[in-house]
Amino acid sequence: MKHFMLGLAAAAFTAVSVVGAYADGHVKPALVYDLGGKNDKSFNESAFAGAERFKEETGIDYKDFEIQNDAQREQAMRRYARDGHNPVVVIGFSQAVALEKVAKEFPDTKFGIVDMVVELPNVRSILFTEHEGSYLVGVMAATASKSGKVGFVGGMDIPLIRKFACGYVQGVKSVNPDAEVFQNMTGTTGAAWNDPVKGGELAKSQIDRGADVVYHAAGGTGIGVLQAAADAGALGIGVDSNQNGMHPGKILTSMLKRVDNAVYSAFKDVADEKWTTGFNVLDLKAGGVGYAMDDNNKSLVDADMLKAVEAAATSIKSGDVKVHDYMSDSACPAS
Repeated sequence: MKHFMLGLAAAAFTAVSVVGAYADGHVKPALVYDLGGKNDKSFNESAFAGAERFKEETGIDYKDFEIQNDAQREQAMRRYARDGHNPVVVIGFSQAVALEKVAKEFPDTKFGIVDMVVELPNVRSILFTEHEGSYLVGVMAATASKSGKVGFVGGMDIPLIRKFACGYVQGVKSVNPDAEVFQNMTGTTGAAWNDPVKGGELAKSQIDRGADVVYHAAGGTGIGVLQAAADAGALGIGVDSNQNGMHPGKILTSMLKRVDNAVYSAFKDVADEKWTTGFNVLDLKAGGVGYAMDDNNKSLVDADMLKAVEAAATSIKSGDVKVHDYMSDSACPAS
C-alpha cells in the first residue's frame, strides 16, 4: 500500500509539473475552422482532435470558432488576436486573405495556417503532400477493384483537390494502366464542402457506371459519398481523418492527412517556446500523410494489397517513385 500511495503521489506530482510548466500564460491558443465545422468527420475534425490532445496533455484550454460564412473569418481572427490569444491557428486555404490582413495588424501574435502559404514574419504556413497519400490509396483501390473502374469525388473544384485526384489516378494506374477513373467535383463555392446529398448522388452515378471503389476528398460532403458506396455494395475510401469506422467492413481505407499533428505542434511549440515561422511541409516520410488500418477494414486488406501499398510507400519515401504535384504543374500525366 505504501508503494501504491507513493506511486499515486509521483503521478500527481508529474501531472502538476506538466501543467505548471505552462502556467505563465504565454500560450493561449485559438483555432478557427473552415466551413463545414469541427464535426465534419474529416478535415476540421482532425484539427479539433489535435487541439484536444494538446489540452489533455498540458491542461491548457483553447478557444475555437466554427465559421458560418466567409465574412466571419476575419472577424474571428481579429477578435482572438485582440483578446491576446497566441497562437491563432486557422484551417483551410480560404482563410489566407483574411489572415494576411489580420496578421499585419497584430505583428506580435503568432498565427498558423493549414493548406496555404502566407509569407509574413509571424505566420507558420503548414502544407501537406496530399498527392503522396492519395497515390497510396489509389494503389489499394486498383488492387481491390474487380471491375477495373474506380471513382473520385472532390469537394470544391480547386487546385488543392485536383492534387488529391491526380495522385489517386497515378496510384491506380501504377497497378492497372488500363483502369478507368471517374472524377467529379461537387461545386465551385464553399458550400461544396457540406453537401452530403450531392456527394451521394455523384458517387451513385459513378457506381452506376461500374465503379466499385470510390474515394472522396470532399469534407462533410464525403459523408454522403461513403454512405452511397456502402448502400450500393461498393467500397468507399475516406479522407483526412480515419473514417473506416463510419461503415465498418465497407470502407477500404482512409487517406490520413495529419492536420491533428499540425495543430498540436503549433500549440505545443508556442508553449515550449520553440515556435518557428515559414514553410512547414508534412510529407509521407515525415508522417504527414498515410493510410488507415484498423479492425474496421482489416478483412478488406489482404496480404498482397498490404505488400503492394507498403512497397509503394517505400518507393515514394526513397524517391524512386515521384508522385506528380498538381499544384506545381496542372498537367496531370496520369489522367
